[in-house]
Amino acid sequence: MSPTNPPDGLHSFDSALQLCAVTDDRYSGQIPAQWANFVGPFGGILAANLLQAVCRNPARLGEPLALTVNFGGPVASAPFEIVTRATCTNRSTQHWSIELHQNGQTPLTGTAVFAARRDTWSTQEAVFPVIEGPDQLPPTVAEGLPAWVANYDLRVASGGMSFLNDPPAEQDSSETLLWVRDSSPRPLDYPALAALSDIFFPRIFVRRPAFVAVGTVSISTYFHTDSAQLDSQGEQFLLGKAWGKRFHNGFFDHSAELWGHNGSLLASTHQIVYYKE
Repeated sequence: MSPTNPPDGLHSFDSALQLCAVTDDRYSGQIPAQWANFVGPFGGILAANLLQAVCRNPARLGEPLALTVNFGGPVASAPFEIVTRATCTNRSTQHWSIELHQNGQTPLTGTAVFAARRDTWSTQEAVFPVIEGPDQLPPTVAEGLPAWVANYDLRVASGGMSFLNDPPAEQDSSETLLWVRDSSPRPLDYPALAALSDIFFPRIFVRRPAFVAVGTVSISTYFHTDSAQLDSQGEQFLLGKAWGKRFHNGFFDHSAELWGHNGSLLASTHQIVYYKE
């Protein structure tokens, strides 16, 4: 099942990022139904909207370096406003506070850091995972999963969700390796990378075949790339790796990496997730 782009010709991702400027610091928007999760919109598309709001702000300097989004409550499939505020600017970085307001509530808060990157000595210690190529793996069937999954071409090499195994069985590790790109080709940019940082299914779904209520409490994404590298990635598959460290009394951690086709680490992300039994 593939997402249908809206009649105006916009890509499905761009249609979800159609923010209207109310003032220089305030933007209104609404997430289309095709980005729905089990409860409310997909967290990655919400994170992308918060980042997009800062990118749209005329006072913004530099490119995204870090984004943290805190989920205080569910976001409804209804109009919302995003308020952005620059809190500190220095020679290298610019810091932002972000809030999403809806129906008199503030279900999402966040911070973003933008930076002016300069040519320096650079190296990469992280090692590109070795797995079979995306052409050797079947795409994930989106039927029966939340609507947002159909917006991506997901190809899992290892660590799929336990309850999709035949027969369902608990797994010893929460590590997942997969390839991912937009179902409808779209060049990669920072908001898309922010959304992709949240495409990994909850680690508890990998470990255990039982379905439980889960929800991200906080997610932080760090961008290790610049616009030129994103442009070189284009519409190609990204390689993703995700793993957890501890599941304890209703919360678990979740870390992930997103790699470009040429072996460059584009983003790393960390989140804490609530689960209920």
